[in-house]
Amino acid sequence: MSKIRSMSLTTRIMIGMALGVAVGFIFQAILAGEDDYLIPLGLFSLPIKAFFVDGIFHVGGQIFIASLKMLVVPLVFVSLVCGTCSLSDPKKLGRLGGKSIGLYLLTTAIAITVAITLALLFSPGEGISLPSNATYDAKEAPTLARVIIDMFPTNPFEAMAKGNMLQVIVFALLFGVAMALSGKTGKRVASVFEDLNTVILKLVTLLMNIAPYGVFFLMAKLFTTIELNLIVSLAKYFGVVVLALLLHAFVNYTLLLKILTGLNPLIFLAKMKHTCLFAFSTSSSSATMPITLETATKKLGANNSVASFTIPLGATINMDGTAIMQGVATVFIAQVFSVDLTISDYLMVILTATLASVGTAGVPGVGLIMLAMVLNQVGLPVEGIAIIIGVDRLLDMTRTAVNVTGDCMVTCVVAKSEGELDESIFTTLMQLKT
Repeated sequence: MSKIRSMSLTTRIMIGMALGVAVGFIFQAILAGEDDYLIPLGLFSLPIKAFFVDGIFHVGGQIFIASLKMLVVPLVFVSLVCGTCSLSDPKKLGRLGGKSIGLYLLTTAIAITVAITLALLFSPGEGISLPSNATYDAKEAPTLARVIIDMFPTNPFEAMAKGNMLQVIVFALLFGVAMALSGKTGKRVASVFEDLNTVILKLVTLLMNIAPYGVFFLMAKLFTTIELNLIVSLAKYFGVVVLALLLHAFVNYTLLLKILTGLNPLIFLAKMKHTCLFAFSTSSSSATMPITLETATKKLGANNSVASFTIPLGATINMDGTAIMQGVATVFIAQVFSVDLTISDYLMVILTATLASVGTAGVPGVGLIMLAMVLNQVGLPVEGIAIIIGVDRLLDMTRTAVNVTGDCMVTCVVAKSEGELDESIFTTLMQLKT
């Protein structure tokens, strides 16, 4: 037990993940298509699926996710207020916003371009036929005007209760600016928020200690229920999406980081390890946000005044992983339906997906809504989504890890440009042990 406790958090999470995958495969083999399997225990029998999969694994995994999401709104609000009220130059907010949004849109455009290029190169849709019963009900995406209007809360407490991150961000920014302009009164309130921020970060540290168990529960349930035959039948599509995600994370992000900051990309990737593991296991940028923010400030050296703005914004509008899925899926569905898309169609896909990453920010099921928008834009049937939706859960885990990597990369670039990056923290290898 003492040896396990002495291991780094990253190692413990990886062990939990590996054990969860192994247990999931074992249970899937035992169930083998049956509704349940009973383990005889003397006077009674223990149902595997009902007791373990739908019981312990489901409850344990959901408690872990809920405990992370519980921290998101208070952490974002308090840290963003602290960061904003400490800004000596009010114009800095405009610069932070412009640089952050510009970089997020740039990386999204690069992501979908890479995805389309790889999809055209490997042609994942050739030889796939659409099932006759395939249907998909596409939800209508909000207009950009509606999204802009909805960014401003009529009731900030309702926005916090509903987890509407764009509204929480706007209110926190306004509240922080008001504190900065309130003189001594604002300083007294600011000291309270600084104390609250310290307490919340300590709570994040406490919850991280249960992460290996939460990851185990999530992986065990997923790999008990995932349909592996779908992955086999869509292996080419699955492989192209994963290849595009890996290229974007390990090539595009590292090149941008090196070119724009001169920082060592290998150190950056090494320090992103356990944040990516969190993102992979939770499949949620929002749930991973407390860990992402801690990584950006404590391991990468970004000042809280920058990270508290760029990380929540990135978790809301940075859709690089989703854009990659859309690029590959668009080519895949076009090939399945034998539709020839022109160069102008592909350019329209890039433009639509890039702008939609902001236009659909904060909307539940944003990835599939954005894909339906893209397909409609180039005249492809949205029913094609039904083919890929079965393997999307596993791909969603991978693209979430890519998204949080992009959030931290942009944070480093913006912080460096503002002189708010402590390079001594970034280059300290001792940080890698946590």
